[in-house]
Amino acid sequence: LLRLSGQSGDPVIELQTNFGGGKTHAMLALFHLCQALQISDLPGMEALFQTTGINHLPQNVNVAVLVGNKLQPSGIVPYKPEHSSQKRPMIRTLWGELAWQLGGAKGYELVRRADETSTNPGDTLTQLFNHYAPCLILIDEWVSYARQLHENSDLAGGSFDTQFTFAQTLSESAKNAKNTLLVVSIPSSDIEIGGDRGKEALDRLKNAIGRVESPWRPASAEESFEIVRRRLFQPNTDPSLFVQRDGVIKAFMELYRTQSQEFPSECKEADYERRMKAAYPIHPELFDRLYTDWSTLDKFQRTRGVLRLMAKVIHSLWERNDQSLMIMPAHIAMDDQQVQSELTRYLEDNWLPVIDKDVDGANSLPLNLDRNNPNLGRYSACRRVTRTVYMGSAPTLRAANRGLEDRRVKLGCVQPGESVATFSDALRRLTDQATYLYIDGNRYWVSTQPNVNRTAQERADQFLSDRYPVWEEIIKRLKTDKNRGEFSAVHVAPESTADIPDDPSLGVRLVVLHPQQSHTRLRDDDPARRWIDDALNHRGGGPRYFKNTLLFLAADQSKIDNLERNVAQYLAWESVLADDKKQTLNLDNFQRSQAEAKRNSTTNDVGTILYDTYQWLLIPTQPDAQGGIEWKEIRLQGQDSPILRASRKAIYESELLDTYAAPILRLEALDKFLWRDTNHIDLKRLWEYLTQYLYLPRLKNQSVLLEAVRDGVTSTVWADNFAYAEGFDDVKGKYLGLRAATGISPSVSPQSLLVKPDVAQQQFATEAAQAITINTVGTITVPVGGTTGGSTPSVRASGDLSHGSGDNATKDGKQDGAGGTQAPILRRFYGNVDIDAMRINRDASAIANEVIQHLTALNGATVKITVEIEAEIPEGIPNDVARTVMENCRTLKFIHQSFEQS
Repeated sequence: LLRLSGQSGDPVIELQTNFGGGKTHAMLALFHLCQALQISDLPGMEALFQTTGINHLPQNVNVAVLVGNKLQPSGIVPYKPEHSSQKRPMIRTLWGELAWQLGGAKGYELVRRADETSTNPGDTLTQLFNHYAPCLILIDEWVSYARQLHENSDLAGGSFDTQFTFAQTLSESAKNAKNTLLVVSIPSSDIEIGGDRGKEALDRLKNAIGRVESPWRPASAEESFEIVRRRLFQPNTDPSLFVQRDGVIKAFMELYRTQSQEFPSECKEADYERRMKAAYPIHPELFDRLYTDWSTLDKFQRTRGVLRLMAKVIHSLWERNDQSLMIMPAHIAMDDQQVQSELTRYLEDNWLPVIDKDVDGANSLPLNLDRNNPNLGRYSACRRVTRTVYMGSAPTLRAANRGLEDRRVKLGCVQPGESVATFSDALRRLTDQATYLYIDGNRYWVSTQPNVNRTAQERADQFLSDRYPVWEEIIKRLKTDKNRGEFSAVHVAPESTADIPDDPSLGVRLVVLHPQQSHTRLRDDDPARRWIDDALNHRGGGPRYFKNTLLFLAADQSKIDNLERNVAQYLAWESVLADDKKQTLNLDNFQRSQAEAKRNSTTNDVGTILYDTYQWLLIPTQPDAQGGIEWKEIRLQGQDSPILRASRKAIYESELLDTYAAPILRLEALDKFLWRDTNHIDLKRLWEYLTQYLYLPRLKNQSVLLEAVRDGVTSTVWADNFAYAEGFDDVKGKYLGLRAATGISPSVSPQSLLVKPDVAQQQFATEAAQAITINTVGTITVPVGGTTGGSTPSVRASGDLSHGSGDNATKDGKQDGAGGTQAPILRRFYGNVDIDAMRINRDASAIANEVIQHLTALNGATVKITVEIEAEIPEGIPNDVARTVMENCRTLKFIHQSFEQS
């Protein structure tokens, strides 16, 4: 505008962009600018006029347009406006055509001689421009014209050298003339240059006009956004639509700011919000991919190509009544044939199989994943992810830094109100299964070459068809779990029931079923139930006796297939790496790194899924001793290993007892079932009963039983539990080593007996009656600390049994001597004795046999026995001993008991 208005301004402008970069659009804009009469005829140009200070448009601008690929060096086929009434001469050269368009016949007359001889017109051009100023000269595709010229002048357009002499003269003349603007487009892509001849023509043309030209790029990326938007959408004149636009963009910006870690950092900035408003309803990320990635392709026209593609994309979305908030990379409908054709025509390789299989085909992997997973399908997450990755990676496949970062993938997919995690999950699943999708760190791309995934998938399919290697891997992983919890042992995937011992001494064990024997809740005929029914009742071909020692852990039937698929994937990647190590697979470094990453991720997945799949704890029970066996089904939850979870759950449900109280042992087992018809039971038989019958408590092992026995016997309230004996004398009808309220060392043997407390009390009473010291008239002399020589206590007379000397008394109570006086009748007896505290049983028994039984045998005798205990402990009595003694005294119904300090 400044140049054509006679003010300052560059006389020569070089338009240089990639193929389709907007050169033609820029020239069209200049052409229409010079045809307008008023500033108001050019909407959107107000800011430009204010900046330049121009108040009116230049009038009567003469415009010449030369398009090299429309002109023939052998004889020009000129542009001839329909409204022209002048008779056109036979024009041969570019300068002849230039003069004709600017001044018609009079203008051509100035250069006619040079045109007819195909020689450079020289300074005549300056005269031409000054005469017809203001002049706008637009030359496009000049290289296409020049590269066709020969070295000699055998063509009407002149020689190759003459063309560039004219170019230099043209640029100098435009500079020297008044109000003249020359605009020349210079290609920068090989596809426009056209081989070595074109490159030479380009270099010489740039050198010729480079002395005075001002390079200028026609349109920036954001200006291109505006060009595309204006060409594809009608102007927005409804204020309510601006409100709607602002609401949409506000929602996007809120998403990008609240979850900034999921998206590129620039998305939360105010400048990105400005870009979104400028590009609306097309998302800036889509424009970035087109102008940053696709524009690097030689065949892709930066402006025209974007217009062609977006026109078809928008039409496809309109036909489908798409309700998306903005047009994003994820919304490029590659299942539309016209859109697909536009996206593949610029690429060198054959991308159609890639799109059909891994991007957007009718039977493509993304579509199937979306169909089979409702969480993914509600957003078409997999499909949108692969579209985004394709748009961002297909044109830069051979670039050094290929692919899209995961954050930019999500930027091209996620809309407000959608879960970012869902698209992350989709990306992970696609990475695991896609044939043409690659990953390196956090960058993803698609390629026309199958990745190692295909090899791994084929091997995984083979493993699944065989299944035995898959089962072996599952069993191996179960066996490597060394944490057995509270189980005495764990039998993992026994091949037959004969592999499970039937031995009560082994305690309670967990049987982990083979992957084939999976379980479905409330079904009696599934593989797990059939197998455990057999295992509970049989050991091989014989019966199983000790049924109460087995619990079972089974896989969930609805999850076992997923576990097997993941195990097959792991085995496939493991085999790929193994074969690579053997050099039977020629993996490159990237593929090897990918295989290692896949192997590591799949092994972690298998561990997690394995824990989740083995979730059924199956426990045989018998609520009624006279009824049948019932199965208790418990679904295990938590993050620990299934064996540990089974152990904890069994204990929580009291189906596995790692501790047991003696009173409960008596109530639930002994009184209720086992010694109703007998006075005692030996521990060996008791343990066999506990391990044999399902209606009895299920103790972890023999140690739990022995601990309960010890606690019950040593308790001060042992009478509520039981007593312990080391045997039974059938002849005397007496228990040997009967003990209660004292420490014992029981064992699971026939000689270790639990005795009913009332029976034990009877024997204790009998023994006590034989072991109590009776105070007599005579004194039983027993040295303190025990009897002399170990003999029984002896009795010595210490008082007279008559009025005379005791030495003179006869056996019948009469005295020797005259008079024969009769002795008095004896009606009472008192006696006391000191007993060795260390030998109380022996001494008390002797006293009972030698003294007490003689008195109790007399007619009408009433014998009262009192035990008196006096203890002196110089170093003091510990508090715990004092408490035990006082508690036992109260239990034994002492009349009086106390401790003193001195």
